[in-house]
Amino acid sequence: MDDRRDPERTRAALLDAALLEFSERGRAGARTRDIAARAGVNKQLISHHFGGKDGLYRALIERWLAREESYAGPETPLADLVAAYVEDGVHHRDLHRLLLRASLEDEEDGGGVGAAELADMQRRQKAGEITDELDAAFVLLTLQAVAAAGVVFPGDVRRLTDRDPASPDFAAWHSDQLRTLVRLLRPARRRPRRS
Repeated sequence: MDDRRDPERTRAALLDAALLEFSERGRAGARTRDIAARAGVNKQLISHHFGGKDGLYRALIERWLAREESYAGPETPLADLVAAYVEDGVHHRDLHRLLLRASLEDEEDGGGVGAAELADMQRRQKAGEITDELDAAFVLLTLQAVAAAGVVFPGDVRRLTDRDPASPDFAAWHSDQLRTLVRLLRPARRRPRRS
C-alpha cells in the first residue's frame, strides 16, 4: 500500500490491524512490526500517522468513544443503552475484547467506565429507572458484566443457550433478557391501600 497515494486508507488499515493485535495480545504484547505487517505497510508509518504504538492505541479508543456517543446519550433509556452495548459487542467483538483487556490490565485510558458513567447511573437512579435499594456502582458493574457475557464467556454461551455469541440471534435474545432485567431493577410501584 502506497501511503503517498492514499494516507486515509493507510490509517484505516493500521487501525484495523492494531485492533486485532491489541485484542489478541493486549497493549503491552502488541508489536508495531506485527501491526504494520497485518496492514501491509512499513512500520515507520505508525509513527508518521499516530506518533507510535500508544498513539495508535489512543486512536482506537477515540474511535470507540465516538461510536459509543452515538447511542449512549443521557436521554437513552437504560434498557436500550444496555441492549446497545450487547449489539455493539456482537458486531465489534475485537474492540470489546480490547476494552476487556484494558480493564483487566487496569489501564486508565482504556475506554472503560469511570466517574461520568457512575454519575449517569446515579442520575438514572434519582429519576426512578433503578431502585434505590441497590448501590448505583453495583448496578453499573453488574450491567457492564452481563452485557459483556457474550464476549467474556463465548463457550458458556454456546453450552447454556445453544447460540453463537457472535450471532444476531444471540444479540436479540441477550438484549431481550437484559431489557427484562433492567425493567425489574425499577422501584416497585406501591399499591394504594384499601380502606
